[in-house]
Amino acid sequence: MTASIGSRAAATARDRGARTRRGADLIVKSNLLLVFLALCVVASLLAPQFLTGRNIANLLQQSSLTGIVAIGMTMVVLTAGIDLSVGSVAAFGGMTVALLMTSGVPVVPAILLSVAAGAVFGAFMGGLSAYLSLPSFMTTLAGLTAVRGLTYLLTDGKPAETGGTEAFQLLGGGFVGYVPIVGIIFVVITLLAGGVLRGTTFGEYVYAVGSNKEAARLSGLPVRGVITAVFAVSGALAALAGVLLTSRLTVGQPTAFDGLELDAIAAVVLGGTNLFGGRGGVFGTFVAVLLLSVLRNLCNLLGLGSFFQMVVTGLILLVALVLNLLIERRGARA
Repeated sequence: MTASIGSRAAATARDRGARTRRGADLIVKSNLLLVFLALCVVASLLAPQFLTGRNIANLLQQSSLTGIVAIGMTMVVLTAGIDLSVGSVAAFGGMTVALLMTSGVPVVPAILLSVAAGAVFGAFMGGLSAYLSLPSFMTTLAGLTAVRGLTYLLTDGKPAETGGTEAFQLLGGGFVGYVPIVGIIFVVITLLAGGVLRGTTFGEYVYAVGSNKEAARLSGLPVRGVITAVFAVSGALAALAGVLLTSRLTVGQPTAFDGLELDAIAAVVLGGTNLFGGRGGVFGTFVAVLLLSVLRNLCNLLGLGSFFQMVVTGLILLVALVLNLLIERRGARA
């Protein structure tokens, strides 16, 4: 009888300890969401205009283009790669759609051709990295320069008018109520990418390749094809972001998206995706994009300069790296 009571007490203690550990793990893994919610509360207290419908809509519209690119970057980083060419590919996509429409190509084919061109660029650079065993950092760095130069060559560095229809302009600048259409596109792409990564065989391959390329190869997985595919997705989404910006501005800008790759990588890292691959996901990136956008928006509302924003953003990234390291060590101990 005494032994039975002791066993039940021990089992209860183990269950309580397990619940405590699960609660602690949940808090650690949800740290970014908690920080985001806390920042929103602070922003609403410091700047009452933060919670206005116009400001929220503007915030979502401004963050969506970076977010779309960051989703593609997340898939690349999950395979332990990096894509430094996304800013140049985005500018090329925006210029291409403008030139195609000016030449009389209908809106939908012009958009599809521009996005396809981005996918080709991405697949080419990813293929070089995968099949020739070149570091993706170097191949995409070369792509950053080459594609940007090609973008300038299209119009000798001058902006290109779209001559687009009102429907095309609504794609990047329209609203459904207070919600920007580009924000809806961002959400849909995030959900689709999350579904692919978590619910398909291809998604399993992406995580497997990022965790251990050699083990994935020995297991018969198409490692080179997976790497090429995620770079193609990254290029396509970058070109789509360029198309959406051209839609909003009604003009293609060859200088657009300068430094976009750094913002995308920052969101990926802040979102908890491991730079060495195999861990993370697009939903963390989604929250990170919104967090960085809220931070910059708050600085603007408070009249703080861009230099201050850079310092704060850098500190937040450093904190995120430390938290991610703690999560890794906690997982290793478990």
